[in-house]
Amino acid sequence: MIQAGWVRINDRGAKPSRKVKPGDVVRFDSPQPAPLLCHGQTQVLDILYEDPACLVINKPAGIVCHPGPGHWNDTLLNALLDHLGVTGAISKIGFVHRLDKDTSGLLVVAKTPEAHRCLSEQFEHHTITRAYEALVHAVPRLPTGLIDRAIGPETGSLTRMSVHTLRPKSSSTAYQVEETFAGRAARLVLMPRTGRTHQIRAHLETIGHPIIGDKVYGGSPTSVADRIPAPRVMLHARKLAFQHPEHRDYCEFEVEAPTDFQSISGMLRLLVSREPKP
Repeated sequence: MIQAGWVRINDRGAKPSRKVKPGDVVRFDSPQPAPLLCHGQTQVLDILYEDPACLVINKPAGIVCHPGPGHWNDTLLNALLDHLGVTGAISKIGFVHRLDKDTSGLLVVAKTPEAHRCLSEQFEHHTITRAYEALVHAVPRLPTGLIDRAIGPETGSLTRMSVHTLRPKSSSTAYQVEETFAGRAARLVLMPRTGRTHQIRAHLETIGHPIIGDKVYGGSPTSVADRIPAPRVMLHARKLAFQHPEHRDYCEFEVEAPTDFQSISGMLRLLVSREPKP
């Protein structure tokens, strides 16, 4: 806005390097909002289900859901617009929820405003079932548990969510240990009961078991013994269940973790099996 000439300080044009001083009067002209346009781009989509109201996708890791700074193209939305033959404003289809770039797994996408409204209400009322799978550092002390910690934008950080925040929102995630690797790592199933940004990643950091490969939330890029490099955050959206927005039937989908996740799990098992017995 400064570079476009919309900001003035003391009735003079401002510069981005200008530091504001006591007594300065800052005025700016707010630009009128314009619809964000997004164009289709051909990409392979793993569509598990589709009808006129919605579709369910198995999203690969490494793709961003929605255009934004640094990712204006090659997003999942670009691919969906191409698949549906839609061009123009992005409001014509809607993500009811999203997955981080490095998270793989199940997403439901609304194709009509009515479907979006119905599915959004299910998320708001926590009637949609979601289960995630994660590989974490070390093993939780309890085989099952509930992480009930309010989180929000971390004070002093632009990218992290944390309990150290001025805007906390109630958040809870249930977990269950499914497999352990000699006490060094574990495979967990996680059931978020709320839908905060980065909730699972931030919650696992708070209990001292960050996800393997999650450099933002305390998980080193390698797993146990620094011998197995993780190509991404080892988090996968495994299960998704909801009431269909039109005919109200119960819909449930489940997909196994992708090759990279399974490869890391296999290498962890192999590493543990080769360790000398006490």
